[in-house]
Parts: sequence; C-alpha cells; structure tokens
Amino acid sequence: MKTLFRNGTIVPGSTESDALCTCMIIEDDRIVYVGNDEPISLEGYKVVDLEGKKILPGFIDGHMHLLLFGASLSKIDLGACTSLASIRSTIQSAARARPNASRLFCRGWMHSMTDGAALASMLDDLDPRPIFIDSKDLHSAWCNTPALRELGLLDAATSPPDPAGGVIHRDPVTGTATGLISETAAVNIVWPHVAKVASPDEKLAFIRDAVSAYNAAGYTGMIEMATDENLWDTMKLLRAREPVPIRLAAHWIIAPKDSEGEVFAQVDHAIALHEEFNRETSPDFRIAGIKLICDGVVDACTAALMEPYAATDADTTGDMLWKPDILRKVVHRADGAGLQCALHAIGDAAVQMALDALESCSTVVDGAGSRDRRHRIEHLELTRPGDAARLARLGITASVQPVHADPAILRAWPKLLGEERCRRAFAYREFVDEGATLAIGTDSPTAPHWPLRNVYTAVTRRSAREPDSREVVNKGFALGLMQAVGAATAGSAYSCFAEGVVGRLGVGMRADFVVLDMELGEGGSIPTTPSIQKYINHSLALYFPLKSKHTSPSTSPNHSKSSLSR
Repeated sequence: MKTLFRNGTIVPGSTESDALCTCMIIEDDRIVYVGNDEPISLEGYKVVDLEGKKILPGFIDGHMHLLLFGASLSKIDLGACTSLASIRSTIQSAARARPNASRLFCRGWMHSMTDGAALASMLDDLDPRPIFIDSKDLHSAWCNTPALRELGLLDAATSPPDPAGGVIHRDPVTGTATGLISETAAVNIVWPHVAKVASPDEKLAFIRDAVSAYNAAGYTGMIEMATDENLWDTMKLLRAREPVPIRLAAHWIIAPKDSEGEVFAQVDHAIALHEEFNRETSPDFRIAGIKLICDGVVDACTAALMEPYAATDADTTGDMLWKPDILRKVVHRADGAGLQCALHAIGDAAVQMALDALESCSTVVDGAGSRDRRHRIEHLELTRPGDAARLARLGITASVQPVHADPAILRAWPKLLGEERCRRAFAYREFVDEGATLAIGTDSPTAPHWPLRNVYTAVTRRSAREPDSREVVNKGFALGLMQAVGAATAGSAYSCFAEGVVGRLGVGMRADFVVLDMELGEGGSIPTTPSIQKYINHSLALYFPLKSKHTSPSTSPNHSKSSLSR
C-alpha cells in the first residue's frame, strides 16, 4: 500500500533554491512522489494529514560514538558541575543511589572545572569502589586509586609504559599513576577495561538505548567514529537478533603503535572488514573507512598549535599524536584499498598535517588523483586562512560539530589561546564559502546528541546549553538555516557516499524522514527532544507530532530561542 502525506510543507532538499512541496507519497521504504499534485483517487492509499507540519530528510549524525554514547546514558553526569566541590557532591549523591553497583562510572568532566588537576586523591574518600570519570571530550580519564589498581597502574615495576601518543600521569618520584590518563592511554587502557567489565547483555542494552535515543531525536543514520572489535561484534550480534532501525557507516579506529607493522596490521584488518561489509554488500551496516586521532583538545592544551598556548608555564604547542611520515603511509595504505580516511584535527598545526597527508594521496603511484575519495577532517576547531580553500580544492569533507562551539563551554578558551586566535575558531561559514562540503555531527557523548541543538548553535552561534545567555561566538562564521540543516542531512550522507539513497527527499530515495510540528521563525523555538516516535511502513521514517510553538525557552531546558527564518 502507498502512503500519502498531505497538507504540510515538504522540504525535499538542503538549499534555499529547493522548491517546497505540499505532499509526498511513499511505497514500502521508497519515496515515489514529491510535489504538489495529489492523486485523483485515493483508493489504495493510506492518507496522513500533516495538519501543517513539516517534513525534512532524516538527520544523519556525521560524527558520533555509538557504544560510548549508549553507555553514557547510565553514567553519573558531571556536565553541570563547576568545581571540584560540586563534582564530589554529585558523585557522593549518585553513589548513595547506586548501592549495588560494582563501580561508579561518570562523564562530562572538563579540565577547567578542576583547574586542570585530576588526582586520585581528590576522589579516594568519596567511595571505596572504583571510580572512572570520562572527560567531556573523551580524550582523558580520571580515576581513583581502586580504579587505578584495577587497571594495573599502581605498581611502578609492573605498570605498562605510556603507549605511543598517550600519557599515564605518574608521580615523578615513585612512578605510580596519579589519576589522570590521557589520549591514547585512555583509549588503549581505560576503554578496553571498561568494555571488559561490561557483560555482553549490558553492551547490547547500551546499543539498543543509543539507537532508541537517536531515533527519538530524529536520526535515521549515523557515522561511527571510533569503531573497534568491541563495538563491531556487539552490533553484529544485535543485528542478528533483531531489527536495528538505524543506518550505520563506521570508521575503524587506528591507534599509534611502536612499530609500523603493528599500525599496518590494524589498517589491514579494517580493509578486510570493508571487503565484507561495504556499500554494495551491506549498505546499512558497513565499514566506510579508518579514523586516526592526530592531536588532542584545546581544554587540555593537547590540541596541536602552530604557536604556543597562551596560558601555560611551559612553551607548549600541544601534542601531535602521529608523525607525518607514518601518517602518510597509513593514509596511502587505506586510500589504496578504497577506504575513506577520517583524521581528527582540532589545532591549526594538526589541521595542516592532516591536509598535507590527504593531499599526498593523489601523488602516490596509482594514486588516481581524480578519484572521488571523500576523505575527511574531523572537528577543524582552529584553522588558518587558506585552510578552507585547501579543503575545497582537495575534495575533503569538513566534518564539524557546532555543539562544540557552544559559548557555555568555551569560556576558558580566551585564556588558553588568546583573543586573537579565538577569533579564528569554528570557521564554518568560511568552509562553505570556499566550496568545501560540510557534514555536521555531534561527537556524542562528548556533547548532546540532539540535532536541532546543533542547528541552533550553527546558525545563531549562541548557547543551546544556556538559552538565556546572550554570548555569541564568532557570528561572522554562522551558517544559514538551510546550510546547517543540509549539512546535518545531505552533507552527512554525501560524506559517506550515501547521497544517492538518503539525505534528501526525492523519487527513488529511501523513505528516511522526520515530521516536525515547529516554527523556525522570529520568536519561535527549537525542540531538542521529540517526545513521540513511530515507524511508518517499516521504513526508517520517524513521525514526531511536536507542539513547540507556544513553549517558552526560559521554562524548558529542551527548547532554545530562535530567530531563524527560511
């Protein structure tokens, strides 16, 4: 049976020039008509009266972490804390509410909350159980002494050495770990341990919860950006047991190692998985490419910069986690096998190294310089004039997360970077104006996963976390409304070679869409947590009868003021 959606506004594409329509017809999981002419006879049709609501393409999170997000939903949230005292009281209260938990897992800590300090001794008197705290950016873990003992880091004689690209912070005299575990040390030591102590059923539940939360927020697809055996095997098992209503393109995480052979073994494993799970063989569950983390984050002064940080005693420019020569070799190996390369680069020095590595792909033997590679750079938080033009010229996707540009979490940046460099932060409009493809994601669980919060900050450059705040971050780099919506739909689809299937509403496309009852006009508000979900015709279409136009942003944490208009 066909389903006719009528009496609404259909937004089929992602640009201002795309004509709006009033009706759409789907059959099974495909769109068969978008336009303004309804069938003369409705016999054989199911009719859905939109009552003035809007239909948009389903959102696709261009950068997220599936299992970590699912696990985070049950962790103690420290995101609202502002000091060590508030962190301690939050953990104490949550610990009392979890008397049977073997361990306490927390999330959302920022270095600025504790003036950069993260010692086990700050936590040891709170609870005798192991306490594991994820930093908001997932680049660090803060542990108490029982957690360090579980990780095998307390005995200096047996503790593992710092992995390539990572640091286990230690007492300079005893060599004992002091509580902070940074960069690849967190990825290679803490993450696997946390995954190990979670049962298979718990991990299945994490993914179910994550997919459910994403569906409820309006997503029909996601690009996973730190895939490993733990996530991949769990997702395979879940898909074998039950339908999983989300399209997943994954990037296999490649960690720095001491030898090239160890690094290449990871790449070759990703290549082998890609040969089995690709766009042709498994379009909704596939390996799109690899992911490499080139630097750290600004808040920890580990993002790699061209000039030293402004607020450190040492003359530090941050941490480059890969050497340029091995980075190029890894990129060439993956590129030669047809995989996309996603390079995490936050600081301007890391961005330059990433651009250089990706540009070199076209110069290697059999590089096929004109081939459509669609490699990507993730984050691009601090760039230099000229970087945007290189992105466009090389066909590199600018994969960005506007939720990271929220003014409420950037108040330490002027001290860390200086005012002048801050004026170059999150230059999204520059990327678009130069002709680069923009894909928007959330990097959840480092930031809220709701797509409309992303759109709000991308367009207004104001805070979705603190909607009453008047702070603005670099308004000149703001996107237009449809530019932001397009980057969160069509842009993310294009970034993973899915633009012929999803990301817009047209004949022959998959019926992945959202129905929203909302106003995007002067005085309107943006809903961030849709309350009702149902599936239509067994497709991934999501229907959200939201009533937001009379909601005051000041009284609801799920709404933000908007002065957007189309």
